[in-house]
Amino acid sequence: MRGDGLLSHDLLPGEKGPQDACGVFGVWAPGDEVAKLTYFGLYALQHRGQESAGIAVSDGGNIVVYKDMGLVSQVFTEASLESLHGHVAIGHTRYSTTGASVWENAQPTFRSTATGHIALGHNGNITNTPELRARLRELSMESGELALGDRMNMTSDTDVLTSLIAAHPDLSIEAAAKLELPNVRGAFSLVFMDDDALYGARDPQGIRPLVLGRLEAGWVLASETAALDIVGASFVREVEPGELITIDEQGLRSQRFADADPKGCLFEYVYLARPDTTIAGRGVQASRVEIGRRLAIEHPVEADLVIPVPESGRYGAIGYAQESGIPFAEGLVKNAYVGRTFIQPSQTIRQLGIRLKLNPLRDVIAGKKLVVVDDSIVRGNTQRALVRMLREAGALEVHVRISSPPVKWPCFYGIDFATRAELIANGLTIDEIRTSIGADSLGYVSLDELIEATTIPAEKLCRACFDGVYPVAIPDPQVVSTQVMEGIERRVAASSDTGENSRVTNEDGRS
Repeated sequence: MRGDGLLSHDLLPGEKGPQDACGVFGVWAPGDEVAKLTYFGLYALQHRGQESAGIAVSDGGNIVVYKDMGLVSQVFTEASLESLHGHVAIGHTRYSTTGASVWENAQPTFRSTATGHIALGHNGNITNTPELRARLRELSMESGELALGDRMNMTSDTDVLTSLIAAHPDLSIEAAAKLELPNVRGAFSLVFMDDDALYGARDPQGIRPLVLGRLEAGWVLASETAALDIVGASFVREVEPGELITIDEQGLRSQRFADADPKGCLFEYVYLARPDTTIAGRGVQASRVEIGRRLAIEHPVEADLVIPVPESGRYGAIGYAQESGIPFAEGLVKNAYVGRTFIQPSQTIRQLGIRLKLNPLRDVIAGKKLVVVDDSIVRGNTQRALVRMLREAGALEVHVRISSPPVKWPCFYGIDFATRAELIANGLTIDEIRTSIGADSLGYVSLDELIEATTIPAEKLCRACFDGVYPVAIPDPQVVSTQVMEGIERRVAASSDTGENSRVTNEDGRS
């Protein structure tokens, strides 16, 4: 499991790897301690966002939102959770892909409505936020509600969506959501609530995950099944693409706001999801082991040991060792107590590189030919430092194996990769990348084999970061608002500068 920020891409001071937008959690359970359930659900989803955390709770008459910057364990105390009373709650842990990393953009977002209140948490990226802002402005003019004008200074796509659902004084939150969600484009898995009910919704492509669970006397919505396990909820099913779920005292009801066109994120299997999570009926851990096996078949090498890059390379390394017959060993030890820190390292410590978080087991690797398995290469800086460190510790050969294809394209659906200009696989051959990181050999699993390992048909997966085929139209750089969508704007602009838009295609063949 990925720890609090200790990812294989975060091993170098100042180096930022691919980050998921958010983790979301919701619970409807009268008589239960919903705030504490949400806290533990967010704890299980900490890997999906580590900049801010928040919980909203309703007692039927008022919604109280408690949120702050930092990890879940840093934001909440026993006292703060004891103060949050109610029967319905939602929670959110955030990494900013749109909007700055500031308190104002921490979630859940909150709005008052004509009939009550709404709080909302969002995982993903909305790609047509400027259009939604224009619609919100129209609704403001039509209704004459001056308060809507106050919502025009929003700095995240989630803020816009929350305001849009709240902008219908004559409709319930459920009816407003069903009316507005068909207008939303991009990736969105939502948990939201009014004073009495819990809601969940997933975009028609189902790009980001969302699952439904059952408590003894309630219901749970969460980004991953691992969060259901933590709070003792039994898995019921995945929320369907294009589905809106409502949970209140009358029970659970489901309705469709769009036809399903499944395009689940392939990178969830490689890196984002916890290994103890299940996607489409298959454990992520099993998929990663199978990826490692296929990697061994595609890129065999004579070596003495297979070692993982903690933690995300572990299961790929196990699969590689099982298939190749080369012994698996722990060659790198991580400091379990070094997680996400707000203390910037000094220049002296920075020069030590990854040793603050990883150290080699010299007795294990000295004099050995190593296969080193990692999940992906983004800029190459981390792998370059790792190879150097292993050689300094006495490794005779270092053969790097990657359990995903080269990442060549940015994500517009909720993962903050580097810009295309920063991606090492953009413009370099595999052998040039090998030379750059200093490895004796380098092998990536092929896209076809990766897809086979998931057991999901290729046409039901979003593979855009690997093949540049985007299932939902990406924003035009001429209309993206830097204020509303600064994360997407940065990647669109960088893509335009490198000529990317001329090569990007959508699923329907439009460029």
